[in-house]
Amino acid sequence: MSVPLKLMIVDDSRMIRKAISRIFDNIDNVEVVGEAGNGAHALDMLPKLNPDVVTLDVNMPVMDGLTALKHIMIKSPTPVVMISTLTKEGSAVTFDALKYGALDFVHKPSRTQKVSIREQEENIVKKVRLASRVEIENIRILRTPTGAKRDAPKNIECTKIFVMGAAEGGYGSLLKIIPLLSPNIPAAYFVLLYSDTPQVDAFARYLSANSSISVKRAVKGDYVKGGVCYLISGSEYIRLEPAGRGYTLQVEESPFSERRLALNVLMFSVAKMMKNHSAGIILSGSGNDGAEGVRMIARAGGAVAVQTPKNCLCQEMPRAAMANYPVEHIVSDANMAKFISSCF
Repeated sequence: MSVPLKLMIVDDSRMIRKAISRIFDNIDNVEVVGEAGNGAHALDMLPKLNPDVVTLDVNMPVMDGLTALKHIMIKSPTPVVMISTLTKEGSAVTFDALKYGALDFVHKPSRTQKVSIREQEENIVKKVRLASRVEIENIRILRTPTGAKRDAPKNIECTKIFVMGAAEGGYGSLLKIIPLLSPNIPAAYFVLLYSDTPQVDAFARYLSANSSISVKRAVKGDYVKGGVCYLISGSEYIRLEPAGRGYTLQVEESPFSERRLALNVLMFSVAKMMKNHSAGIILSGSGNDGAEGVRMIARAGGAVAVQTPKNCLCQEMPRAAMANYPVEHIVSDANMAKFISSCF
């Protein structure tokens, strides 16, 4: 018989703690080993209980969830899933939590949500199970650059294009990469994220405020510049169009809304235009989009890397790429910015 997954629940509401605990009453191989009413209490209990996963609220007395999260990730790295009324997709609080090391997030179960309570509970179980499989490391808390953009060089020539693709678990991975990229590198970064367009818009704004390089949404007709990160929704097909000595972006809506093909389309275009000055990076996510794309980039002479699967919330995209092409560079998200710098 397998060892049960040990879960600790942290929330200042006893009613919510019991509600979350009840979700796992009839779930095989999951044991709720402890409950805490605030972050300070959780930090005291953590070394004694040694849970596999912690669910963490945000608003709590004594010590709030984000403060507790920072301490957990520095002192006793443990997979954390945020469960709060504040952690909805696209919110700054959610992005803060992912930046500080949380693996995933979910809104507290509520009858005001669009899906049923049962579906919400099943989603919580799924997220806890996925989080339990991730190997995490001590993280360095990323601090928002102060005045970095003001001093960053302007009009950098684009000599290389990096294409990064992500889906489930991608927010957290990208938050360990984009803020660490140097604005002095003569490269452009295309980041395709499978998420709804409003959430990609919000993520672009958040990254822009927390990164040294310029971050913006990809817009049709944009001239590709070095030192700029272009965020792209998975519902958008992007291609490069020659323009003078460089390229502009051609953007159109995906004609296949049910299929994930946008990353392959983008990588094919970049490989064709940039040849050995292209690079493809596959991060956490489900499905196999990008697997053909990185092979095309490799054939053109470009560099290819995938996020270490054991550090991914969802391993399907990296493993699909590895199955389709003998990827030489398998890199943790925490070291991916260093890998990018090493390509110059």
